[in-house]
Amino acid sequence: MLGKTANGLFWMYRYMERAENTARLIETGQRIALTRLNQTDDEWASVLQSADCLYGFRAAHDEMSRDLAVDWMLRSKDNPSSILSSVNAARQNARLVRTAITGEVWEAVNSAYMALKTALARKVSERDLPSTLRLIRHHAALVRGVTHGTMLRNDIYDFARLGTFLERADNTARILDVKYYVLLPSARAVGTSLDNVQWESILRSVSAKGGFRMEYGAGGGPREIAAFLILDKRMPRSLAFCASKLCDNLNYLGNEDDAGAASRARVGALENGLLSQSIDDIFDFGLHEFLQKTLEELSSISRQIEQDFRFYA
Repeated sequence: MLGKTANGLFWMYRYMERAENTARLIETGQRIALTRLNQTDDEWASVLQSADCLYGFRAAHDEMSRDLAVDWMLRSKDNPSSILSSVNAARQNARLVRTAITGEVWEAVNSAYMALKTALARKVSERDLPSTLRLIRHHAALVRGVTHGTMLRNDIYDFARLGTFLERADNTARILDVKYYVLLPSARAVGTSLDNVQWESILRSVSAKGGFRMEYGAGGGPREIAAFLILDKRMPRSLAFCASKLCDNLNYLGNEDDAGAASRARVGALENGLLSQSIDDIFDFGLHEFLQKTLEELSSISRQIEQDFRFYA
């Protein structure tokens, strides 16, 4: 496989996953903000920080407001991680690798771009925001569905999956970090009804409420929710699930030259290190600190994957 094809597949699926998860991050900020008393627009700086786009926002705007923050994350052309920018980048990469993907996948990506270009042509009102976020998730799910249903399980598929699960793990960690470290009003609120409502919002935002209720019924508090989203390998958006899939697809890509050995070692170190701890150990260490360390490890894995597969160039 040519390097530009592997790179195009990897980033096409990263960008599609990023668009969906940015929508989820906006929804998380919205839901949690609604539970807070005396909220101010400055709190949206926390959401932008978790999305890793606060610096760019500050450079472009002199003030902070909810409307400006949401618009920056939704459709700003000056924000390379905005949803519109991400879907556009996914489409550009899909065009580069059209001979490697099925017609159905191309049509789904192109349809996502056309629909979102129309939906995000103008500023989205607060009333229309929920339906717009649902539209984004719908198109991301459509791309994922036709990928599963039409693509051969070969190295093309493996690079697509690497991009997907790296980005998904990164965003699950960021969504959890928004809740625990940034948006909780104070340490005194931990364990209160407000804290529980905010954790419930996190479950909804990662489409995990149904699965969590199947596992824990009406019970289960913050520790169980955090364990479900970090350590449960059955939950498709958990950190442990994503790491497991990264390992699987790197194994499939291995050949007689042992391509990807260093990447597999890094993912294995993440699985056997940070993700091998109990949830009590994680909380004792500090959830924010754990999530930040995980994000650093995921960034290192991404760089290692690109380095390992340079032989495709």
